[in-house]
Amino acid sequence: MGLSIGIVGLPNVGKSTLFNALTQKKVPAENYPFCTIDPSVGVVAVPDERLQKLAEFSGSKKVLPAVIEFVDIAGLVKGAAEGEGLGNQFLSNIREVDAIAEVVRIFEDGNVHHVAGKINPMDDIETINLELILADMQTVSKRRANISRDAKRGDKTAVLEDGLLERLEKALEAGKLATSVTVTDDEKPVLRGLHLLTSKPILYVLNKKSGSQAVDTTELMKFLEESKAKWVTVDASIEMELSELTPEEKVTFKQELGVEDDGGINNLIRRSYELLGLITYLTTGPEETRAWTIKEGWTAPEAGTAIHTDFKDKFIKAEVINWQDLLGAGSEGKAREKGLIRTEGKEYVVKDGDVIEFKI
Repeated sequence: MGLSIGIVGLPNVGKSTLFNALTQKKVPAENYPFCTIDPSVGVVAVPDERLQKLAEFSGSKKVLPAVIEFVDIAGLVKGAAEGEGLGNQFLSNIREVDAIAEVVRIFEDGNVHHVAGKINPMDDIETINLELILADMQTVSKRRANISRDAKRGDKTAVLEDGLLERLEKALEAGKLATSVTVTDDEKPVLRGLHLLTSKPILYVLNKKSGSQAVDTTELMKFLEESKAKWVTVDASIEMELSELTPEEKVTFKQELGVEDDGGINNLIRRSYELLGLITYLTTGPEETRAWTIKEGWTAPEAGTAIHTDFKDKFIKAEVINWQDLLGAGSEGKAREKGLIRTEGKEYVVKDGDVIEFKI
């Protein structure tokens, strides 16, 4: 399944530096035909140590990771919802992605000008989110006007939608995101159809800079905690430098700077994956070991559609084993002898780390 994260932020917050660091991790286009040559789009691998271990176990010729598409979206300026700067392009690009990575600068550097003339992370977040809210208010208001006649006539579908739109309108007018509105199961398809910008999950990316003065993040941390927001800290400049080094040079560089091996950029990729409620199951054999992306909670037949859409209708059963249990057994044969490989039916809910062989 194709997944895309839009990287947004004000000018000079490190957005493009972060994107350039990410795209150094891009996957070979020959393995993923949907890879694009658009310079503002990069398909990157989700870090997963399980793949290499399983590949060694199976003697696989190829290793294919799960992937995420990152989109470097044009910088935002105040007034984007009214068409200022590249406003229309900015908003239409966000509308097309599945989630938002909102880059927020948390460092002082006199050589890197900030569009507001000062560094205030909360001001940046409020500026960006306000533009998204204003754009959504236009969408909701226009839609309410379009269905008002049907709603007044008592049309059930229109009444249902109008009720949702009214709650959305109130939330947006109060400066809240659409994600703050509780939605019923019947209303969920309606909400998806609106394509609201603030209904997309947001990952706040706090960009620090080694050697620069950090800004006060007390207010920012309070906001993140109270809003139960997802966030991650990165040093985009360091990550960019690391992305250009050889593996040996990286080890030395990290030791000198005290950078953790499982640092910012890998954490950012993983958190982006989790943000969308995704998990990975695995297939392994002599030809290839591969990670398959599915939504958490999918049953075995649904999970099979990641490989081929026919798998759902033709599904008979699935042979399943946890990846660690498979490695621990030493071989597939021994895993069978120990009863570790289970036969699961249509109701089985796939778990992250399952190694699956589908029978159709």
